[in-house]
Amino acid sequence: MRATGEKLPDIPRAALLLIDDHLERRRQLHDCLQFIDRECHVFDFVGWLQRGKSVDLNRVEAVLLGASSLPISLPKLIAELDTDERRMPKILVCDWPELALETRPEAGIVGQLDPPYRYEQVLDLLHRCGLFNARQDDNEPPEYSTFVGQTQAMREVKHLIAQVAPRDISVLITGESGTGKEVVARTLHEHSPRASGPFVPVNCGAIPSELLESELFGHEKGAFTGAISSRAGRFELAQGGTLFLDEIGDMPLQMQVKLLRVLQERQFERVGGNRTLEADVRIVAATHKDLEQMIANGEFREDLYYRLNVFPIEMPALRERIEDLPLLINALIEKLNAQGMGRFRFHPAALESLQHHRWPGNVRELANLLERLAIIYPDGVVGVSELPPKFRHIPEPHPERYLAERAQKPAAADGMAAQGLPIWECTPTLPAEGIELKAVLERLELSLIEQALAQCDNVVARAAELLGVRRTTLVEKMRKYGISRP
Repeated sequence: MRATGEKLPDIPRAALLLIDDHLERRRQLHDCLQFIDRECHVFDFVGWLQRGKSVDLNRVEAVLLGASSLPISLPKLIAELDTDERRMPKILVCDWPELALETRPEAGIVGQLDPPYRYEQVLDLLHRCGLFNARQDDNEPPEYSTFVGQTQAMREVKHLIAQVAPRDISVLITGESGTGKEVVARTLHEHSPRASGPFVPVNCGAIPSELLESELFGHEKGAFTGAISSRAGRFELAQGGTLFLDEIGDMPLQMQVKLLRVLQERQFERVGGNRTLEADVRIVAATHKDLEQMIANGEFREDLYYRLNVFPIEMPALRERIEDLPLLINALIEKLNAQGMGRFRFHPAALESLQHHRWPGNVRELANLLERLAIIYPDGVVGVSELPPKFRHIPEPHPERYLAERAQKPAAADGMAAQGLPIWECTPTLPAEGIELKAVLERLELSLIEQALAQCDNVVARAAELLGVRRTTLVEKMRKYGISRP
């Protein structure tokens, strides 16, 4: 969405390239393509050989090839039009006897255009060229540093981002919680003409409804009790950039009406103010809810939905692209290592176990698990038995290793455990090489929390009572270790 002022740069349009030595046919084809509002670079073959390098072939959608009065080699010409990365779709506008029918697909020939030039025929051939280009794009999706994955679902997401990022239109990102919707929003911003402007996120579900209007539009001093000074809202903070409305499905109906007005008029006023401000922002919204069902239930405005859903992008759940799991794990571990948390690795059996997990929390659940394991096993190798219980979906392939480990424990410690002594009365033996105290304490704390939750059937309040801590404290520790209730 762009208001008055400096315009965003135009998106270069794909052009056609016509090379033909037949003057009259060149004129007719040029007029025909102009009639359907298609830009076309026109050359005879001498002109193409002399000035053709001035044309950016990356911006050419298709080539129309006519007759040549020069002794030119068609295979050589086709090779010059193609690159290592892309084959150019070509339309013949006259017969090329040297090009057999069976070799046309290999040369990228999608068809032949014969006079009289009919509107339907031209559009049909251009449609074939578009599909030809799309098939090549599917083979080579754009890469973004923030995106990891090579499954078809993620390749489609990357293509959609590449298509819409340069265009100043609203985008609605849908998908389950934890699938990376904000990552998509930031990528759209970073690859848009607004990249030099701010990216301002706001979680519509995390702000009380009575404060959301002030949060979005700002307020003037004295507008309500507690407004001791004027304050800019998120729309003002995002001027010239992107405003990301996360969890738009949680926005109250009365605020939906006010947001719709801003999207329609591209103007707004602060709460308690009368000065009209321009809304020079691009709107990207996200939700994990079914907005169409909410519309049917009267919980979301249909007109706002269509304002936001100009270009939809749906993020796949992690279980739908489980083949990407090893790539995601490597990327997240490298990120943790860059933060100084160590670089641990998974035993092949542990990785297999993780691939059987349903991942209800998606990538966020995976990130929490990896952070937790990085704390407990820094620079180590994590096997099936080192995984939290709910991630163990296959039997431990080497149980004898753990039996041997128990046999090596000091007899005194075993004796105290056998006598059922309280944990605080057990005195562990400090190894000669020393320990990482923080990691040991966190591992002990994690183990006790898991045991308490298991004994209390995952009722957090009862587990907190068992551990002698506040419920809120236990919830924070569960979040720290990535523990989620089933």
